[in-house]
Amino acid sequence: MPFLVFVGTYTEPIRFGTGRVLQGKGGGIHAFAFADGRLHERMVTAGARNPSFLAPGPDGRYLYCVNELKEWEGQFGGAVSAFRVDGESGALTLINTQASLGTDPCHLILDPAGKHVLVANFAGGSVTVLPVRPDGGLEPASQHIQHEGRSRDPVRQAGPHAHAVAFDLTGHFVFVPDLGLDKTMIYVWDGSRLTPNPNQNWAEAAPGAGPRQLAMHPGGRFAYVINELDSTISVFRYDPDRGRLDPIETLPTLPAGFTGHSTCAEVQVHPSGRFLYGSNRGHDSIVTYAIDTETGHLTPRGHTSSGGRTPRHFTLSPDGAHLLAVNQDDDNLVVFRVDVATGALTPLQEMATVGTPICVRFASETGLGPP
Repeated sequence: MPFLVFVGTYTEPIRFGTGRVLQGKGGGIHAFAFADGRLHERMVTAGARNPSFLAPGPDGRYLYCVNELKEWEGQFGGAVSAFRVDGESGALTLINTQASLGTDPCHLILDPAGKHVLVANFAGGSVTVLPVRPDGGLEPASQHIQHEGRSRDPVRQAGPHAHAVAFDLTGHFVFVPDLGLDKTMIYVWDGSRLTPNPNQNWAEAAPGAGPRQLAMHPGGRFAYVINELDSTISVFRYDPDRGRLDPIETLPTLPAGFTGHSTCAEVQVHPSGRFLYGSNRGHDSIVTYAIDTETGHLTPRGHTSSGGRTPRHFTLSPDGAHLLAVNQDDDNLVVFRVDVATGALTPLQEMATVGTPICVRFASETGLGPP
């Protein structure tokens, strides 16, 4: 049975924290059927502005995206849009859009019940909660938490920059890596609101590391944070009863001897729990580690070219057999086969052209007809 895959893009210019302005070339949200390592483009849903990061609803009937903007409908800040999904064609019907209450929202996730969307506003340095209506649409924000502070880098860390939102496996704790603070903030989730975790408010990163994304191990006892600015991955032991992250080790994501400029982006754990992957933008590679499932420790297994410049995001297929990566500056979506015994990636002669792709997500197994 084919899978339905969505790719989010930049559709208009966006200014990064480095001062670089990227000209968005995307057409909107691209839909593909994916089966047996092959991509088959279904359609592009246009109209959403900078629909960069995507989050599918738990049953695949809805899709949510951030609108990565500094101003939306005359308001300071970006937005979040909700769509109804046609599971056969991949067509999206806009339900509604709500303000994110912070500039440049860059990441979002649904809570385990599918009743709230949690959003990280990067430039705004904040986290916002939006309730989900019975029809899949969004209510106005019910909570907004502003981070405060700064860290070592005078340009990239002059203020808070919340970069992602992740739940633990219990659904009781929420992690928000903040690149600007060198902290992964830890919150308690009561089903509708966030409160600071009284057992541990945050997990500290090395000064100038720039925590960007967090991936939980499927066993629930370890967490992995990829640090954008110093190109490392930090390993934590996790206490699910108290929501505590205790450091185990930090490893480089780049090969020894590399001297060019590179920053990290995405991190994901293979569904088997045996391998970890991270993306390097500049070295333009995906690094592979073996995971010791008893201790959480990582062993580097090498690097694979991402198949283009600036691998912004990647995702693993639900069966763990393939990895799909989007290369922002070469406008492509590339498919790799995963060796489930070793974790090794083999690029397939399969790719699709997508203008400034930012995120690739599997919606769910679908009832798609023949591609």
